[in-house]
Amino acid sequence: MAGQPVVQAVAELLAGLGVRCFFGLVGSGNFHLTNALVAGGARFIPARHEGGAITMADAWARVTGEVGVCTVHQGPGLTNTLTGLTEAAKSRTPLLVLAADTARAAVHSNFRIDQAQLVASVGAVPERLHTPESALDDACRAFRRAQVERRPVVLMMPLDVQAASCPRRIAVSRLPALEPVRPSAGAVAATADALVRARRPVVIAGARKVLEALADRLGALLATSAVANGLFAGNPWYLGIAGGFASPIAAELISRADLVAAFGASLNMWVTRHGKLINPQATVIQVNHDAEAIGTHHRVDIAVVGDVLETARELLAELQRREWSGPGWRTPELETAIRNGTWRNVPYHDAGTADRTGPRPLPIALDETLPLQRTVATDSGHFMGYPAMYLRVPDAQGFVFTQAFQAVGLGLATAIGAAVARPDRLTVAALGDGGALMGLSELETVARLGLRILIVVYNDAAYGAEVHHFGPHGAPLDTVRFPDVDFAALARAAGLAAVTVRRVEDLAAVREWVAAGMPGPMLVDAKVVPSVVAGWREEAFRGH
Repeated sequence: MAGQPVVQAVAELLAGLGVRCFFGLVGSGNFHLTNALVAGGARFIPARHEGGAITMADAWARVTGEVGVCTVHQGPGLTNTLTGLTEAAKSRTPLLVLAADTARAAVHSNFRIDQAQLVASVGAVPERLHTPESALDDACRAFRRAQVERRPVVLMMPLDVQAASCPRRIAVSRLPALEPVRPSAGAVAATADALVRARRPVVIAGARKVLEALADRLGALLATSAVANGLFAGNPWYLGIAGGFASPIAAELISRADLVAAFGASLNMWVTRHGKLINPQATVIQVNHDAEAIGTHHRVDIAVVGDVLETARELLAELQRREWSGPGWRTPELETAIRNGTWRNVPYHDAGTADRTGPRPLPIALDETLPLQRTVATDSGHFMGYPAMYLRVPDAQGFVFTQAFQAVGLGLATAIGAAVARPDRLTVAALGDGGALMGLSELETVARLGLRILIVVYNDAAYGAEVHHFGPHGAPLDTVRFPDVDFAALARAAGLAAVTVRRVEDLAAVREWVAAGMPGPMLVDAKVVPSVVAGWREEAFRGH
């Protein structure tokens, strides 16, 4: 009601707009806001570091499809979020950050910085509670922008405005539903013409049901970017991930395609292997609701501005109107080749030793041990392809890949956000030893919340990517190699079950944990042989 503090009124408004879960770390600047949101019915997940909190909110948003919400203190509370905020901006995650800010008159406050300029510099959108009179409109606008623009929006909440009396009554109006953008008739016709001409089409996509029907009509093969891994799980024509993590059969078939249609995929250097994966003679179609995203990374012959699902529906209708369907290149022999060409069936040399496991047998054994209803969250590092290649996921929500910024250290927080979003599934956090140490504080969060998480640390006691990139040139490597860390001991100290794995046989403890119903979180300190060089390493460093 009118007369209550602005901070209370804003919290009630946000709860009314649908905020049901939020993450953060509480300081004096956001203490009252946090309590007011909890009183309004939202669940608060307190992190141990703001950098973890914002990535948890990012992952939660990706899994649920809702606006993720994070709250932090002013000044250093906000600066601590910058890496995660940049990742969310580059990934176009719908995210609302409720950041306290210094009062207008506090010009000499230790906490005072230009928060708006800071936020804008990493690609996020700065918004502000300007006055007590405008505060409710300001908060509603910030939430709506995050939701509609699918971008992180940081709402600055100056302390003097928070504490002022709100002169308006709260009226939570239903925000208007927006119809998805339909493509132009000309773009649909041009795309349909190209599809009809194609004999070996490949669809790289982001939305399953309609695109499967379209691919069936074309006789096309299906692939995804790493972010959408699992989207077509179970489909016999699904090649898996396109790009650096692609299996040999997937890479071969995509490179032979005479048409590549990207629905929602960016066609960036990772998806296309710096352009080498797509045949120079192939027709390239890109569909995206954001015109700026089309042609940014790769040549595009036909650009379609429109919602992915609406465009697929329009194309299906156009092909039906033409009474056209093509066999494409689907044959029983090709189906068998795709089935037999998964990474599980690709031969490899097991470089494991008596005291260190190879990086491939580990995820293969885990895949057989863990329930399929799982969410896999992967940190960045030399190890990162192995979980994506060998750990199956049931759908696109089963793989959370906060890698648009290529930042090491986001993996554990990503897993926590995903686990909160889907408590019905086991969450598998795949981390390198470097990233695990960066996010170490959130081990306590995992234990405190009692999450169903299996943390797997690929521990080669080094920053392996740098070792394998610079080592062959004779460079000194003392700066990127470290003494071995006993992650199992650290996990037990934080309250998790833990096991050290030097051979696949040591995973017996994980099998016992699964058989017991996975009672609480567990960490696997996998001592991985450091000599195996990941096949995608060269592509990754070319991007630098």
